[in-house]
Amino acid sequence: MTKRKGYRDWRWLALWWHHFFLLWSTIDGQTRYSITEELKEGSVVGNLAKDLGLGLSEIFERKLRVASEAGKQYFSVDAGKGELVVNDRIDREALCGQSANCVLPLQIVIEDPLQLFRVEVDIQDINDNAPRFPSNDITLEIAESTVTGVRFPLESAIDPDVGSNSLKSYTLSKDECFSVRVKEVAGGRKVPELILTKQLDRERKGVHKLLLTALDGGNPVRSGTAQVTVTVLDINDNVPVFEKPLYKISVSENAAEGTLIVQTTATDMDDGQNGEIEYSFGAHTSDAILSVFTMDKISGTIFLKGKLDFEETANYELDISAKDKGSPRMEGHCTVQVEVLDVNDNAPEIILTSHPKPVREDSPDGTVVALLSARDLDSGDNGKITLKLALKSHFALKPSFSHNYALVTSGALDRENVSEYKIEITASDSGSPPLSTKKVVPVTITDVNDNAPLFTQQTYNVYLKENQVPGSILYSVSALDLDSGENAKISFSILDSKVQDVSVSSYVYINSDNGSIYSMHSFDYEKMKFFQIQVQAKDQGSPSLSSNTTVHVFILDQNDNAPAVIYPSSAVLGSLSHQRMPRSAKAGHLVTKVTAVDADSGHNAWISYKLAEATDASLFTVNLYTGEVRTKRAVSEQDDSSQRLLIEIRDDGEPVQSATVTVSILMEDGLHEPILDLRQKAAEPSKKTGRITLYLILSLASVSVLSLVTFLILAVKCIRSNRSSGSCCTRRSDCDDYKNPNRNLQIQLNTDGPIKYVEVLGGDMLSQSQSFRSCMSPMSEYSDFTLIKPSSTTDFKEVISVLDASLPDSTWTFESQQVSRVKFSRTFMFVLLEKLIGIVHALQRSQFHARTQYVVV
Repeated sequence: MTKRKGYRDWRWLALWWHHFFLLWSTIDGQTRYSITEELKEGSVVGNLAKDLGLGLSEIFERKLRVASEAGKQYFSVDAGKGELVVNDRIDREALCGQSANCVLPLQIVIEDPLQLFRVEVDIQDINDNAPRFPSNDITLEIAESTVTGVRFPLESAIDPDVGSNSLKSYTLSKDECFSVRVKEVAGGRKVPELILTKQLDRERKGVHKLLLTALDGGNPVRSGTAQVTVTVLDINDNVPVFEKPLYKISVSENAAEGTLIVQTTATDMDDGQNGEIEYSFGAHTSDAILSVFTMDKISGTIFLKGKLDFEETANYELDISAKDKGSPRMEGHCTVQVEVLDVNDNAPEIILTSHPKPVREDSPDGTVVALLSARDLDSGDNGKITLKLALKSHFALKPSFSHNYALVTSGALDRENVSEYKIEITASDSGSPPLSTKKVVPVTITDVNDNAPLFTQQTYNVYLKENQVPGSILYSVSALDLDSGENAKISFSILDSKVQDVSVSSYVYINSDNGSIYSMHSFDYEKMKFFQIQVQAKDQGSPSLSSNTTVHVFILDQNDNAPAVIYPSSAVLGSLSHQRMPRSAKAGHLVTKVTAVDADSGHNAWISYKLAEATDASLFTVNLYTGEVRTKRAVSEQDDSSQRLLIEIRDDGEPVQSATVTVSILMEDGLHEPILDLRQKAAEPSKKTGRITLYLILSLASVSVLSLVTFLILAVKCIRSNRSSGSCCTRRSDCDDYKNPNRNLQIQLNTDGPIKYVEVLGGDMLSQSQSFRSCMSPMSEYSDFTLIKPSSTTDFKEVISVLDASLPDSTWTFESQQVSRVKFSRTFMFVLLEKLIGIVHALQRSQFHARTQYVVV
């Protein structure tokens, strides 16, 4: 019975493939071969490489393989010759049963690039099966009163072959009472019927031995035989007769067990036991039918006993027998045909023909990712399949031929956003209700070098103390690359540029792996205060991508220079400074003035003067900040005429640097006051000097007014559009370089000496803040303008208070303070500061030259 079930499976499969290939035959480029069954292993089917247009080398290089949908690998490819050969024994009857067409579909899959070809192999039948009866012995009981012409159906022979090789006819051994006739029933089955041609006479011959032979149409002809034994019974002369010789019933495949299929009815004209009828299935009913149906022998009603499956068996044919209880028993026959109606009880199935391969993120639309197919065991609308993808997918399904699809890309891919896709494919049929199946196909996206390295900052500010040890680290820059693997490996380098006409590579070098920048030698603030480095980050992709950033290096001053004496000039040369003064000098008399400068800046350049040693310490005093040597008291007759002073000059750095100068003073009687004389002599030149001073003051006032107007305009613009990054001012949160909105510009002038300081202060006057200071040399025509950061404004105020107390008429202060949320451009402040300092220098030099003439005289 298992064999018959497998036969029906292949019969249904053959019918399905028959319809499939009818549709496929309309597609161009289809390859089809025809062979006979039972060929030996290794038999050549055809030259597959030539028919598919492939070279012999491509078979191996592109990994050609054969996939059979029949479940067993009947064919293989000879890689050396490119021929399709038989791999296993092919039994057409086992594959296709008695279907007229038997075609084995093959899928030829080749890779790199991925392609799929359809090849069909038509299996031709040979006459390798002889007709065979289910039973070799057939027994019949026929009453002697049976009239001539009555037909007795016999069990038909079975021939698995098809076409001309199938069952064609029956013959019966010679007997005067019987002959045989072939009756063709539904499905093309040929049923032999035994015909009574002459009245039986049990007394003359009680048993008839007949030989029934079944012949097929093959060449040579094959045959099968069965022994028919006819026993002649005594008179029970009425045979049960059914209402219908054929009952046709349709039943849904999901019918429950116990469902009534049909009630057959037969009548017998006899009386008594000769008219009592019992119903039963035919003697040769298969176990497969008996496992599905059952019959009430009294009523003739047929019930459903097991489960129906349309996909397994679509039609059943039941032979029903009705026998009376007479002696001999008479028997009538009818046929019940049961058609199983399909129900949508099978969900579609998605089959991956080839596994998906990784896809580059720059793959164009239409790139094939995988091949797949779909099938549904149901029929009609229940077997119509629709495939679709989830919404907003970067992939699409491209149909190739019947229920075969290619999964292709349909949008731009970005590995940095999504490195792997889980593509959900839904297959739905058209049944009611519809059934669906989902399958997830993973697709990996491979990286392409499409992201340049990005620095964590657009620019870097580095503050470096001077005189640091060569080889010390300055800073470490870092960059990120969104790519992966080699595409994300970053190497750092310094782009060539000039610093003071020297290549920047002679000053610094960079670790290419971690971005650490090291100094090549020690830096001197007095020679170099600022330089910048262009750093490039490049990945190792192909082609490589890069980006640049700028590192601003600010050299911070250290107190590495001692004060240098520039006046008296003799002290500069290392000798004593000889000065004269009258014995008539009173207290506060200006004897001389010591002037020194410091090459450092900021606190390191703030100079103080101190009388270290003196012949008479009670006679002289030195101003702490101006260096003026004055008498504490009037000179007396007891004072020595020769006085020697040792003046120490110290800066405000840490550690303190100092220098000394020795002044020798000779006191003489009758020496006139040169200063008073000079003031009288210089009365006329002072008019010219005063005029120049007036011009300079007017220029300074004009620049100040212009600056004030510019500040107001910028402030109005910034308040109106405080979000514009291109403006000269920004919001407080947009700039980290300015921590306090207040700005103070202070200029201190000394009319009878050098400029004390020019300072730009940020923040409150009592806080540690950013400042810019200028120190001028009184004996030089040039200005040493130095910017330092940070400085303590508290110390500045102490110094200013002392200087203001000593020179109350020479101090000018300009202060411009902004609104709390408005900050002015640093570049604009520098330019303004430079203009003001230039004017101050001119004013200072004109005043200082006049005073110098007086002192020298």
